[in-house]
Amino acid sequence: MDQGLVMAGSPGAAQAVPALRVALLDPARLDPAFLSAWHRLADHASEPNFFHAPDYLVPAIEHCDALKRARIAALTDNGQLVGLMPIAREPYYGRWPVPHGQNWRHPNCFLGTPLVKPGHERGFWQALLSDLDRRMDAGLFFHLHGIATDGPVFAALDQFCRDQRRACDIVLAEERAMLATDMAGQAYYEAVVRKKKRKEIARLRNRLAELGTVETVQGTGEAGLDAWLAEFLALEQAGWKGRNGSALADHPETRALFLDATHQAHAAGKLHLIAMRLDGKPLAMLVNFLSPPGGFSFKTAFDEDYARYSPGVLLQIDNLDILRDHSLAWMDSCAAEGHPMIDSLWAERRHVARVSVGLRGFGRPALFAAFRQGERFMDRRRTASAPAPTPSSPVENDDD
Repeated sequence: MDQGLVMAGSPGAAQAVPALRVALLDPARLDPAFLSAWHRLADHASEPNFFHAPDYLVPAIEHCDALKRARIAALTDNGQLVGLMPIAREPYYGRWPVPHGQNWRHPNCFLGTPLVKPGHERGFWQALLSDLDRRMDAGLFFHLHGIATDGPVFAALDQFCRDQRRACDIVLAEERAMLATDMAGQAYYEAVVRKKKRKEIARLRNRLAELGTVETVQGTGEAGLDAWLAEFLALEQAGWKGRNGSALADHPETRALFLDATHQAHAAGKLHLIAMRLDGKPLAMLVNFLSPPGGFSFKTAFDEDYARYSPGVLLQIDNLDILRDHSLAWMDSCAAEGHPMIDSLWAERRHVARVSVGLRGFGRPALFAAFRQGERFMDRRRTASAPAPTPSSPVENDDD
């Protein structure tokens, strides 16, 4: 299913490019040379996104794309890979039978921003959307899940659509906790968390210390990576996620994705592990992916038998120096909007959104306008009748 479109940059283009080619590639047929180029792109992208790097996306597609819909949209500039995003054709938009294209996703992908080489942000969208415009089977529109709206990649999309008078609608906007500071961890903690709350947390830490030897340990320790990951999976499954059937170990595909991605990230020096232990027993564990100059807080788990001591909170406090320790500018929490625990510890915010982009040709602009009018009407009805939100966990909100 490899398809391509060659585009030449025009003299009046805001971003001159000699020749761009976008192709849709079968992820099962990528050769080593392409994978090497993909690694280089991920390491130097305009906006880092570990979830679209090969260490994560390749096993994600292998284990989580049961319907085999995912394709790799790859943009090359004179043969050099300069842009990449997984995409898929979908017959339904929610419950509505509306064929469309979208960036391919799965429940454990927490950012949908494509990988783009700096300077090629506009060219990426121009090439991709022009390719979709010419194909009737591309569907009514192109939908982007979880794209960051506070960076150059979305800014280029927004400006390109404005210049073309092409619809580019933010369907749902959210903000989530982010750590972005040059302060030392303790100083940041004191600046963000009020004094009364810090005293309460200090009392919990002291009470926990009365039970035995408490230590926060970075890395796998002497047991090694496999033992650490097995402990994490067991700890997560023993909690509320296991009871809900949403723990990683509850499903063979998510377990395999977790193990493959963490092993590949570890081999590349991009895996950060930290755990709080009581007499060697894990009370809270945290898995982070590093994608300099940023990072992603992927998964956390805690022992609910010790929930009264807030071990997940204590571990996050002990981890506030992660930016300094690993020369990072920011860490994305990957948490839900309004998460009560991480929002209280990390003061900065990342803005992400679902965005629908209209396609041209085949009468699609008028049909898309009518579709969006109906979607806005349904959104208003849902908002008016929505009940009050309930906590995501019946226990302490230490988890993600």
